Amino acid sequence: MRRALGVHRRRFLTTCTAVGAAAVAAPVFGASPALAHGRGRDDDDHGHGHEHGHDRKALVPADKRGLILYTVRDAIGRDPGTTDLPSGFREVFRELSRYGYRQVEFAGYGQHANAPGGANLDSVAGARLLRSWLDDYGLRARGNHGFIPGSWPLTTPDLDRFKQALEIANILGTGHMGTGGDPTWGSTRAEWDEAADKWNTLGAIARRAGIKLYTHNHDTAYDFLLDGGPLDAQGRPTRSSGIRKLEYFLRRTDPGNVYLEMDVFWAHVAQYKFHTFTAHDGTRVRRIFDPAALVARQNKRYPLFHAKDGVVNPASGMGYDMVPFGTGDIDYRRFFSRVGERNHHNPMVEQDNAPNGSVPGQSLEYARTGYRNLAALRRH
Repeated sequence: MRRALGVHRRRFLTTCTAVGAAAVAAPVFGASPALAHGRGRDDDDHGHGHEHGHDRKALVPADKRGLILYTVRDAIGRDPGTTDLPSGFREVFRELSRYGYRQVEFAGYGQHANAPGGANLDSVAGARLLRSWLDDYGLRARGNHGFIPGSWPLTTPDLDRFKQALEIANILGTGHMGTGGDPTWGSTRAEWDEAADKWNTLGAIARRAGIKLYTHNHDTAYDFLLDGGPLDAQGRPTRSSGIRKLEYFLRRTDPGNVYLEMDVFWAHVAQYKFHTFTAHDGTRVRRIFDPAALVARQNKRYPLFHAKDGVVNPASGMGYDMVPFGTGDIDYRRFFSRVGERNHHNPMVEQDNAPNGSVPGQSLEYARTGYRNLAALRRH
């Protein structure tokens, strides 16, 4: 397992400058030492100990520590008849509870056909079974990257399926339902206006069902919106006022109906990649994205985070290589300290590249590491 590189901010900026103009001085970059030694085995194995209840120094309270199940998707999809490793939802829930997790975020409801309950639990009956297992192991569902209608205006089949997804979310007790994608992959104001109209409608439907609807980000969602300047051959704007796409989306959507889940890793990739825009008058303007400052300004709009870590690597084109949570260079202690509202936010540890076919237990071991390091974060 890789430890943090201990990259000093000045050294990182010097390296970035050497590789080209895309590298930027990132105000929230900073070395974050590996934290895996922060808890003893007994606390880790049983999820109890000094931080489980009332540790006021913990940046993330014990009941807010979660994992998105995409991180361990290989374990959920594993045939229980071919391995002694945890397989399927029920056994994975038991293992995550043993590590100390108290929350999970679903990434769909599919598992191996030989696991208890069968392959597809995306139904009312399946949700009841999942809920019983969550309850058995002291876990709470916080959301799902599930169905968001592709149609707009909404078709009847899409609307019916969306309402069924809300029913399933209520059975699971998530309180939130969302998506793993951006509201739109477009770059123009017209495209984001349409996305906002659609999400306002969906969010109102979800709110009537008692669910908060949220969208997730990748890096491009925090690129600059194209909203002015000369038009291209298709009549689309080519320059920007300097507002970022999701910031515009926040302005255009109802704060009572539409929420966001910040993927902190991808937000930092956006910070690295999207730092300069062409203004309406043709001048080039430098503007560094500060993810924590955006959340602090819109705290109630961000009930969930994806807590995903990275080691600085300007040569990657993204600025970072993804690593287990707490072993990289994204300064989560500073991030969580700056956003505050620790009893409102729900961080979900995530690592896209945790599964490894040649090391079948890797994803669960990385999930275990992520819990240790999330629990080890302390206020200054």
